[in-house]
Amino acid sequence: MSARLDPTYRATAVEALGDDEIDVLVIGGGVVGAGAALDAASRGLSVTLVEARDFAAGTSSRSSKLIHGGLRYLEQLDFWLVREALKERGLLLNKLAPHLVRPVSFLLPLQHRVWERAYIGAGVALYDTIGGARALPMHRHLTRTRALELAPALREDSMTGAIRYFDAQVDDARHTMTIARTAAQHGATVLTRTKVTGLLRDGERVIGAQVTDLETGREHTVRARRVISATGVWTDEMNRMTGVEFPFHVRTSKGVHILVPRERLDLDTGLIMRTEKSVLFVIPWHQHWIIGTTDTDWSLNKDHPAASNADVQYILDHVNAVLRDPLTRDDIVGTYAGLRPLVSGASSDTAKLSREHAVAEPVPGLFVIAGGKYTTYRVMAADVVDAAVQGLGRAVAPSVTEKLPLLGAVGYQEMAADLDSLAQRTGLSKATVEHLLGRYGSAVHDLFELIAEDPTLGEPLAGAEEYLAAEVVYAVTHEGALHLDDVLTRRTRISIEASDRGLLAAPEVAFLIGARLGWDAADAERELSRYRDRVEAELAANQAADDEAANAARLVAVA
Repeated sequence: MSARLDPTYRATAVEALGDDEIDVLVIGGGVVGAGAALDAASRGLSVTLVEARDFAAGTSSRSSKLIHGGLRYLEQLDFWLVREALKERGLLLNKLAPHLVRPVSFLLPLQHRVWERAYIGAGVALYDTIGGARALPMHRHLTRTRALELAPALREDSMTGAIRYFDAQVDDARHTMTIARTAAQHGATVLTRTKVTGLLRDGERVIGAQVTDLETGREHTVRARRVISATGVWTDEMNRMTGVEFPFHVRTSKGVHILVPRERLDLDTGLIMRTEKSVLFVIPWHQHWIIGTTDTDWSLNKDHPAASNADVQYILDHVNAVLRDPLTRDDIVGTYAGLRPLVSGASSDTAKLSREHAVAEPVPGLFVIAGGKYTTYRVMAADVVDAAVQGLGRAVAPSVTEKLPLLGAVGYQEMAADLDSLAQRTGLSKATVEHLLGRYGSAVHDLFELIAEDPTLGEPLAGAEEYLAAEVVYAVTHEGALHLDDVLTRRTRISIEASDRGLLAAPEVAFLIGARLGWDAADAERELSRYRDRVEAELAANQAADDEAANAARLVAVA
């Protein structure tokens, strides 16, 4: 099967919607939905995934971009959750997605001389070993002098010493999209801009869904033996379609991050610091640092959560507490806000709600997966598919995704070890080849072919020089991008990495993708106008005093 999600693929797949009853309909194109589609397809089931917006358009593109066990969950005694997450971290690093997931080191400053080093050191030692986690270097205890050598940006009085440990990071949006492409490679139909507007019923049983193609407005009836809802923060909205009382609900917690230029902080490692509410990370991210996050209840618009002035100030206040040269708002080049789907419990504090997941069958034929954390998406996907295939009427193989590398993983290590000859053969710089390998893995050959056919595609984008024109074209010809926002916000991260939020790069990107999507001048201007409005609305939200005002400012632009 092809993993080339180009406009022809989409047109053909949409036209065929509803032709035959399928085994599994997956609703939601975040990391868990994409994971469920891959899990089911790789077991030999017929699968269709529908997503109302774009792959990873919600929570799955707005995380801290870490693949981690959750060091702080040890303090909450969630040993099982940490063990499970660390096992998944090892699989992603070594087998499933080594081209997308890579090690990152963190410095954990200590404030007290004796008891804290022993207490936290014991926790980090457990973190290094629990669940077969030795996929990364072991932690090390550092004196204050040694810690300051690694992190000159820190004030001397900000710590008595430190512990350095390792975790892993990922471009969450690219990873989610790659899972969806891998599902397509295994026979699943994966479609964005296709919204479920109702459930099909045979008596009490759910037997499919009404789906609207948002690109054309056409409605389709999709019949399925099993329906899986992996709708994240929209779980309760999906539940309301069933008309029955549900065993759990999902509360949303907002997490905000800011990006500052890499040269602005003199650090050779990331940082992790405790706050009164949660933890604050300073995470190396290409030419930037990602700093966050917040953890506050959110009950407003779920499609477009907004970062307020209070959120940004909270992050600045906490990171500046340890910096020699404090950051200012002028240093911020990007801001983003995401929502965590938390399975609600008795606690009113979102920081204490469970990061574990739940699977339920509220009505026959409909299986809902909710909660969890990004790192454990594969386990969540396998659990909900396991539940869904019970009673299907035929034997279904167990999950194989623990052993199934994602698209671009096979052959990646060999190519990464051969950068010099790859650069020679392609005529690209070694740095460019390394950049491409870290985004596409062994699928980078597709990019090389595009550039060989049209050498101008090997040029950097004006206003976003980290990316090549070929990457923008590839987003449309292979990765399912349909709109300007898909490319600037998720296939690349230009919208948060460029100080102008991608406005300078947008016209060239629109020209490149419009030629492949059949846009005329009016289509391109409409996309550009919508993107400009979105940027203005997000910047206005960042100046708003509180959540209500930020939400109102953001909703001025609906894109």
